[in-house]
Amino acid sequence: MENTMGANQDPFDAGAGSILRQPKAVWATAGASVVAFMGIGLVDPILPSIASGLHATASQVSLLFTSYFLITAIAMLVTGFVSSRVGGRKTLLIGLALVVVFAGLSGTSGSVGELVGFRAGWGLGNALFVSTALAVIVGAAAGGSSAAILLYESALGLGMACGPLLGALLGDASWRYPFFGTAFLMAVGFLCITAFLKEQPKPARKTSLLDPLRALGHGGLASAAVSAFFYNYTFFTVLAFTPFVLNMTPYKSGAVFFAWGVLLAVFSVIVAPRVQERFGSLKVLGGSLVLLAVDVLVLGYGNHSTAIVCTILSGAFIGVNNTVYTELALGVSDAPRPVASAGYNFVRWFAAAAAPYFAPKIEEWTDIHIPFVVAAVTAVLGALVVLVRRNALTHEAAELEPRHATEDGVSVFAEQAN
Repeated sequence: MENTMGANQDPFDAGAGSILRQPKAVWATAGASVVAFMGIGLVDPILPSIASGLHATASQVSLLFTSYFLITAIAMLVTGFVSSRVGGRKTLLIGLALVVVFAGLSGTSGSVGELVGFRAGWGLGNALFVSTALAVIVGAAAGGSSAAILLYESALGLGMACGPLLGALLGDASWRYPFFGTAFLMAVGFLCITAFLKEQPKPARKTSLLDPLRALGHGGLASAAVSAFFYNYTFFTVLAFTPFVLNMTPYKSGAVFFAWGVLLAVFSVIVAPRVQERFGSLKVLGGSLVLLAVDVLVLGYGNHSTAIVCTILSGAFIGVNNTVYTELALGVSDAPRPVASAGYNFVRWFAAAAAPYFAPKIEEWTDIHIPFVVAAVTAVLGALVVLVRRNALTHEAAELEPRHATEDGVSVFAEQAN
């Protein structure tokens, strides 16, 4: 089981830290990505406040995640279709504009139904932005795809860490303020992309709506997507259901998930590449998934203090998993990276939509412990897929790396972005 990074050199050790030497366009895109990922965890510390303010149950409020990620999953089939026709820059701007509008509207909601609907529109904008941002960063970043992926994961980790913190700080006054704050920050991101990112060359071949689904015909990509599906169910059980279990004030809940996000960022960007280089990507992924399963199980059956510790600790395993899965999805398939990424995300985001809905339902049908038992089982299933399909996940990755590097057009994009 070989490391899929395709290089033995640590991106942080190359030159004077190649990940930090990027064109302005890359930093503008990465900065906007931070805010986009903040939107995912933003509602975590204010879920109980939203439920109270809109007189909604936990299962109703959980639909904020379900509608968001369900639309995000479906929209993955559209992102490549749009970006290959109007260009990456315009697609980013369309996505940002939609987020600004629907995040602002979310803050004006008078019922949980309205808020769920506005979050769905937000999910469409986020899908257009996030999937295209990854392709733009990979194409424009200096230092190759490994540095680009780490930069993207840095944005993800920072956003996931700051989202709950922003939600807590603004949400302590009113649950509506975090939505207005996100709309403002995304508007700033819109201006940065407008100012610093030039239009990139459109692909020679336009992407069809079915291309991401066809890409899933590749055994390695399909295996990565199925494993990530099970993993994401565990991930979003922690993210969307745990706040109700902890039942803390917005400030305290925000602090817990900020610490969780810090671990996620550190382990995705700093720890994951080093342990991958030493042990290989699939061993690291399988081990991390099993450890996450144990952590979630203890979270479900421990006392309140244990639940807090396990929630924070889960960020370490989630950070490692996110980095390895992203590299697998971008490197294992013979499809162009944007197409492979769209197909992979189409599958895995369905789990992100399912977990927030089913976890509260399972609690209603059984007790508060069983949702975490289910989450532990899905993490183990993800590890089993990695074990059983290990050959498909690694067989072509090394051979495909030169081809992907050529498709990325790293040097061309970097020149245009400067």
